Amino acid sequence: MGREPGPGAPPPLLIACALGIEQLALRSGDRAGAPGRFTVLRTGMGPDRARREVSRALGEEGWRDAAVIASGFCAGLAPGMHPGDLIVADETRGPDGTTPGTGTELLVKALVRAVPGRAVHTGPLTGSDHVVRGPERAALRATGAIAVDMESAATLRTAVSARTAAGLGGGPDIRPVAAVRVVVDAPEHELVRIGTVRGGISAFRVLRAVLPAFFEWHRSLLLPRR
Repeated sequence: MGREPGPGAPPPLLIACALGIEQLALRSGDRAGAPGRFTVLRTGMGPDRARREVSRALGEEGWRDAAVIASGFCAGLAPGMHPGDLIVADETRGPDGTTPGTGTELLVKALVRAVPGRAVHTGPLTGSDHVVRGPERAALRATGAIAVDMESAATLRTAVSARTAAGLGGGPDIRPVAAVRVVVDAPEHELVRIGTVRGGISAFRVLRAVLPAFFEWHRSLLLPRR
């Protein structure tokens, strides 16, 4: 993925997604303002694949210090959500624990500018090892989660753990991490229902539009903290 950067070089940006259609949407988005080094990594579906591929990518030269965003599609859990709504995780939840997101408020503001007119929801994003259906959706909502997917929790947890394992420092705020997902499946708009195609197209278009917000978030990480 690249050589080790020179002294003082800004950290790269790794955007991880599971599916080829997600990678296509993200790669075809507006690259104006892109950092010098960024990539869209397709991990494959499921938490195990996400852990393996993200760990491998962050072990390569030039990418050990990367900021990481988990992105792609998700299932919304709250009534009233629609395909194309955006989810910004203030934390991701998985079997290995909870990982807080970095710069959540900044991401929300950047997404509102990048995708005007789309609802942006903020809250816990929970992980699953399978597609969530029916009553299980309500059970996850009862835990306080607003959305669910299979890779975000594993991606962020792996990113934070990989930095600690490499001896680059510990703590949840050492490596900037975030999860931004687009709702493609919601309580009143499940994938098995008529209208799935239209909802999927809407979600794809929204995912294509998020890159400028990701780049703005990444640039903010380079500013000195007060």
